[in-house]
Amino acid sequence: MPFMDCSCISGTEVESIDAGSQVDRRDRLHLRDEFSVHSKRSLQDATMMYTTSASHYELLSELGKSFSNLTTVNLAKHIPSGNMVVVKRTNMDTCSEENLASLQNELLVWRLLRHPNILPHRAVFTEGSELWVIMAFTAYGSASSLLKLYFTQGMSESLIAHIFYGVLKALEYIHRKGCIHRSVKPSHILISGEGHIYLTGLHGLCSMVTDGQRLKVVYDFPEFSASVLPWLSPEVLQQDLHGYNAKSDIYSLGITACELARGQVPFQDMRPTQMLLQKLKGSLCLVDLSFPPKELVMKNSRSGVDSGIGESVATCSMMRANTNEQSRGSMNKTFSAAFHSFVELCLQREPENRPSASMLLAHPFFKRVKKQTKKTLINLLQPAVPLSGSQAKAGTSQSQRDGPISPLQELDGDWEF
Repeated sequence: MPFMDCSCISGTEVESIDAGSQVDRRDRLHLRDEFSVHSKRSLQDATMMYTTSASHYELLSELGKSFSNLTTVNLAKHIPSGNMVVVKRTNMDTCSEENLASLQNELLVWRLLRHPNILPHRAVFTEGSELWVIMAFTAYGSASSLLKLYFTQGMSESLIAHIFYGVLKALEYIHRKGCIHRSVKPSHILISGEGHIYLTGLHGLCSMVTDGQRLKVVYDFPEFSASVLPWLSPEVLQQDLHGYNAKSDIYSLGITACELARGQVPFQDMRPTQMLLQKLKGSLCLVDLSFPPKELVMKNSRSGVDSGIGESVATCSMMRANTNEQSRGSMNKTFSAAFHSFVELCLQREPENRPSASMLLAHPFFKRVKKQTKKTLINLLQPAVPLSGSQAKAGTSQSQRDGPISPLQELDGDWEF
């Protein structure tokens, strides 16, 4: 199949993204040529400054692998400008037809979705058999890495509000374009050194537009890895004839809110079937719960006293039975009525009862955010520190004994582009 011409995608139109398209092996060279052609087209924005030559990028620390370990992600320095960037390198000779189709789809998504809160590509080009994607550098890393390094007992409500306001603006845009993100979680929320919020992880994006018509629901149920299951909505997990729509992203946002508030992933330690049952019951892992001892949870579960929401509360406590004294202290945190309302709206069992992203942007939870600046967010991020160029050059070899822990030392799986 020929490579799809990305230039046909308009910023004012909703186009269908065929994520399931297949690329035949005989088209590998054609695909590679097309990547090169598109990378050299003029862009009417700041990406013009980022060149399409590998010699202009100094690869620094390796952040990890992505795309089924076919892609290597590095921090790098753009030599002509001196700016820090992130480089994703994929050897296309090792990719299957399905992998190549995904790469094609990612480029199409990039061309379609341009928004201040979506992590931008700075340049795309080929170097030999490798596809190089140059992306913006986010010095504070992801919300997931911030939890792991600095906010082990959860973030403040004000910080969560600032982060979510940016995420919701990105989601509102994605949904307006007729797409579903399908992977809203902390590792896909990145924060720049200037305090700007970006949503990433668009490789799993699904279009609701077919033949120019917007569908009410979709039935595309890819094989999600076990690591992403806690954030998925019950209708996505159920995989039945009712399908799902953009409201599934709102549920994922609610799970993410609970995680940022507590520093722990709801449902994380459950088996997939048990997780699905709890979500189908409409179980909420509320943020202000006082969790009983494990022995009491086991007793109540066997007694059959409570088969409704109380049972889910007990189940949530089982996930945290082995937490240390510091973590148990975090259970005493309380949150405002506005935050509780926001979380409960997102986690409604029935998708039609959840508000849209645009409606959530007007929620009282964000009242203060609209009156504050990015400098406020930087202050709320303390004691977190942005990753510097010197840390990037030092890489993961830096010892904790040499000073404060570097974000690069704990980023495995927590910083996803």
